Amino acid sequence: QVQLVESGGGLVQPGGSLRLSCAASGNIFSTDVMGWYRQAAGKQREVVAQINSGGSPYYDSSVQGRFTISRDNAKNTVSLQMNSLKPEDTAVYYCNVWRREIGGTNINFWGQGTQVTVSS
Repeated sequence: QVQLVESGGGLVQPGGSLRLSCAASGNIFSTDVMGWYRQAAGKQREVVAQINSGGSPYYDSSVQGRFTISRDNAKNTVSLQMNSLKPEDTAVYYCNVWRREIGGTNINFWGQGTQVTVSS
């Protein structure tokens, strides 16, 4: 099992920055993909950014160039640096670990979520 604990959310003005952090406990495998999702009020949860153990990132087009994801394999942590924040970035942000098990089963582990509000 994997437990994920996020920190770093809050209220920020448009154009500001926030850094989200997620600490994972339990076994994290080198094949696990770590990432961040978000869910705005009344909308579906969507991927924001993901990163594999080799450090290769993926970003949704809406955050490309503004957000940076990083991962520390030794500490089992993943962070999301968010710059140039916009009101449309307002959402609950969830840390995620995606795992493909032997046999092809996909497993998702989720944190409890942290609120990010971008407002003047």
